Amino acid sequence: MSVESSQRETHNFQAEINQLLNLVINSLYSHKEIFLRELVSNASDALDKLRFRSITEPELLEGAPELAIRIIPDEAAGTLTIEDTGIGMTHDELVKNLGTIAHSGSREFLDLASKRGQKDVNLIGQFGVGFYSAYLVADQVSVVSRAAGKDSQAWRWSSDAKGSFTVETAEHATRGTAITLHLKQDQKEFLSEWRLRELITQYSDYVSHPIHLQVKKTTGEGAEEKTETKLEVVNKASALWQRSKSEITDEQYQEFYKHLSHDWEPALTWTHFRTEGNQVFTSLIFVPKHPPFDLDSQKPRGVRLFVKRVLIMDNCEEMLPQWLRFVRGVVDSDDLPLNVSRELLQDSAVVQGIRKHVTKKTLDMLEKLAKDKPDDYRTFWQAFGPILKEGLAMDVEYREKIGGLLRYESSREEGLTSLADYVSRMKEGQEAIYYVFGETRKAVVDSPHLEALKKRGYEVLYMTDPVDEWAIQGLKDFQGKPIVSAMHADLKLKETDEEKREKEERAKGLGPLAEKMKEVLKEQVREVRASDRLTDSPCCLVVPEGGSHAFVERLLRERGRSVPRAKRILEVNPQHPIIQHLRGLQETDPGSAQMKEWVEMLYDQALLTEGSSVEDPNRFARRMTALMTQVAAQTPPVAAPAGT
Repeated sequence: MSVESSQRETHNFQAEINQLLNLVINSLYSHKEIFLRELVSNASDALDKLRFRSITEPELLEGAPELAIRIIPDEAAGTLTIEDTGIGMTHDELVKNLGTIAHSGSREFLDLASKRGQKDVNLIGQFGVGFYSAYLVADQVSVVSRAAGKDSQAWRWSSDAKGSFTVETAEHATRGTAITLHLKQDQKEFLSEWRLRELITQYSDYVSHPIHLQVKKTTGEGAEEKTETKLEVVNKASALWQRSKSEITDEQYQEFYKHLSHDWEPALTWTHFRTEGNQVFTSLIFVPKHPPFDLDSQKPRGVRLFVKRVLIMDNCEEMLPQWLRFVRGVVDSDDLPLNVSRELLQDSAVVQGIRKHVTKKTLDMLEKLAKDKPDDYRTFWQAFGPILKEGLAMDVEYREKIGGLLRYESSREEGLTSLADYVSRMKEGQEAIYYVFGETRKAVVDSPHLEALKKRGYEVLYMTDPVDEWAIQGLKDFQGKPIVSAMHADLKLKETDEEKREKEERAKGLGPLAEKMKEVLKEQVREVRASDRLTDSPCCLVVPEGGSHAFVERLLRERGRSVPRAKRILEVNPQHPIIQHLRGLQETDPGSAQMKEWVEMLYDQALLTEGSSVEDPNRFARRMTALMTQVAAQTPPVAAPAGT
């Protein structure tokens, strides 16, 4: 920073801001007109903040009670000014908000832009850097701002986006901010009255503060003709959510969503409703098409809360449960006090009633989307399905409705299926909904745990999301059908009396071998027993009651949690040739070294098929090599084709 005088300072932009400006000016936007929406939205936010603070600090409105936005084109000077009478900014706020990373989110923006390509126009709104869109049409921008409050000094921020900016004292008659754009030579269309009027109507008609456009009016004729300028309100200046649904077009809903969320893509779906009775409130709820980059960060999330059209909170988390944190929208209550605090919200019966109603309406909206637009619902599910599933473990009240919204891949067909569709296809005599859990579909599709289920023709759901472990424990059943893991020890398949007798006989014959295997693996498994789920594989590990799937244990360890490997139950297939060979070996040479080697190798194999890693991969590789060498020595070599 250099100081030219006691009242003017020159600051260098941080390096990331320079990169950001280069992206915005040269690469990012395909529609430069968007700058007006961004700057009007910022002005609207400044007015909302002032109106909220004035509830407890009415003196902030003294001298200029009107809350308004003014847009002033000056053809002679080639400038366009967007001015508001909002909260204003101090010297430090100007420097921090317009010249550093802390509030712009620029660093994250640049990281993501480099990954997706510079022309991804869906990025910028997620990071609060809309101010810089001014440089799409201007080669010089100045911001004069005076913070609300007595004896506040006005300051001017100026920059040509070439590496630095200046801050100096200025004059500004009232509180608020005026942004003046010195338009580029090829962008002078934005000084045209009809063009500005068109853009305000298109993008900002819903803004709840009046937007005044300075226009020229000609009166009289001949020598009496004269032209004067005046301010004219262009927008309807009424909260869009308070209008009748029949008066609002889809385009207006989408523009309001973009204003609200700073998302550059349209919303996937929305619901607009008003309730009267115990609680009187209006709500407009949107579901985005894609999750923002910081959805799971610690930043506050929630809908905007209004009380009697006055903005109270930007991110009111109390209005929706955590598992609907992807939702954007507004709630406008007639029953809450204007000075409501977060502490009051947490204990308010009115808020609990609103929250319950908004949650139900949101789930109804998703059900309608799934029924009427399955392709759009698939887009939603891929983006937000893991978050929605958290509700199964967190809110028993909505378990059934969330269950109806679940989608999984399955052994029956490609693509996603619902639990309702699964139940409709269940085989006669099938008593449960079965699933297998793993990292990917490819990892579980040929799991040995599914062999008996496939033999019976039972469909199996493939669950590959870490949250499924807890979500399904919360759901437990659907339409009266229990949901059962094919990998759990308590898997019980319906059997005839003859099948039961055969199973008992197999188990008896396996007794001595099972004891020997348990002795060899006493540090690794809690039990060895005959399996009725295996038909082709020699063995598998199953999860005992209260245990977690191996995939979940591994994820927790990778995230720094100290999670010991829980002892599994080793199930063996008595009819498999390897197990029969071991039974013979147990009878003839129970102390054989081969017995220990083969048992340990079978255990390692079972670890791999359940999604775990073997404790000593080098030893496992040596055993495999030794086994293949042994087989090769016993098998006559095949002659190579002639000429090779």
